[in-house]
Amino acid sequence: MGLNDFAGFHFLHPAWLLSLPPLLALLGWFVWRQRTAGNWLQVIDAELLGALKLPDSGRFLSPWWLIGLAWTGAALALAGPAWQRVQSPAFRSPDNWVVLLDLSPSMSSTDVTPDRVTRARYAIDDLLGAARDARVALVVFAGEAHVVVPLTGDVATLRTLLPPLAPGIMPEAGDALAPGIDQAGELLQAAAARHGQVVVLTDGFSDAAQAMWAAQRLHAGNFDVQVVGIGGGTGDSLQRLASIGGGRLWSLNELPQLIAHLQASGTDSRGEARADNEIRIDVWRNDGFWLVPPLLLLAVLLARRGWV
Repeated sequence: MGLNDFAGFHFLHPAWLLSLPPLLALLGWFVWRQRTAGNWLQVIDAELLGALKLPDSGRFLSPWWLIGLAWTGAALALAGPAWQRVQSPAFRSPDNWVVLLDLSPSMSSTDVTPDRVTRARYAIDDLLGAARDARVALVVFAGEAHVVVPLTGDVATLRTLLPPLAPGIMPEAGDALAPGIDQAGELLQAAAARHGQVVVLTDGFSDAAQAMWAAQRLHAGNFDVQVVGIGGGTGDSLQRLASIGGGRLWSLNELPQLIAHLQASGTDSRGEARADNEIRIDVWRNDGFWLVPPLLLLAVLLARRGWV
């Protein structure tokens, strides 16, 4: 290791160096106290004071100087001396996807094989298979909306819940999308997500005005609404919903492109960060750990009996 290796020497946390001036002041006071013999010269003659002093205990080093060394070493270690760069995996926050599945009576239509709701479940299964480590939630809607699974990274469990989902399980028939969009927004906000993708799989909805307002509110909160038209669900209302929600309308045949779009969306939340080993960045290594062994040795010396 040559001098060039220390060309970039600096402290990562230099504020800890502010603890050194109080140490210098303390040591200065200690030296002054030693030289003045504790002010006993003001009341005792110098020759008599010399005779009254206790003999040297034979200590090879005053504990005060050891305390000073330990203090300095600890301050330097905490300040984070650094002069080498190392590669580290980058970290990014998990993606957040909320899937809205239409379970209105019209989803039982067989204009697509085997029927609309089954094709929608197949599409959701493909989405979950491509989720990687994204957090995914599932909401179903008909006359009202219901959360099947809140945002979770356990997509395997979520996939096991897909087969029973059909229009017949809904307690209230209908085709109201707005409550489902509002429910998606609540899930994203509860997870403190700054950005997210809401994927609506539907063949249409009856509450157009309310759904448009809900999509607009969602998009204003930095969440995008992607719409997948199922069966005959490719009308103007779906196109308008996607546009207002900041997304676009996709057909089932365009599902691979939708998945690629979701994976590349670069969502950002305040959830738990994850390491991306495909991306490496150079960071300064904190070499303060080299000061730990001598600090431990000083601590052992200071622990000797009779020094306190």
